[in-house]
Amino acid sequence: MSGLAAVLAGRHTPGVHRWESALDVAVVRHAVERADWGFGYVDGAGLEDRADVLRVIGSALAFPDHYGANLDALNDCLRDLPGRTVLLWDAWSGFARAQPRWFGVVTDVLGRRALADPALEVLLRGPGPVDVVPLLA
Repeated sequence: MSGLAAVLAGRHTPGVHRWESALDVAVVRHAVERADWGFGYVDGAGLEDRADVLRVIGSALAFPDHYGANLDALNDCLRDLPGRTVLLWDAWSGFARAQPRWFGVVTDVLGRRALADPALEVLLRGPGPVDVVPLLA
């Protein structure tokens, strides 16, 4: 968990990263919340459609009911997060492989929030294309 611990402690810049970890989701959530960050979880198994991915991200981050599940709404709602947040996205590669262009656009929107206030760290966990985002070590 050293890479994540460094992000949570402010020693590593948040962003969108591949993350190699077998920790249980509950353990990750506990560590994140203990560091006073918010937590969201996406189980991406079977998600290959952009609209479905945006809907599930909105649900994971507890976006308001008026969230439109589109890129503009994603950007707007990310700005309204109540504090620094970690989004753990398991099984992300189905979407990355099925719609590489849209995967890039979605991760770009998520990544732009990394250095903003509030900060967002997105952890892409599980096998997938290694050249799409850097590894959090």
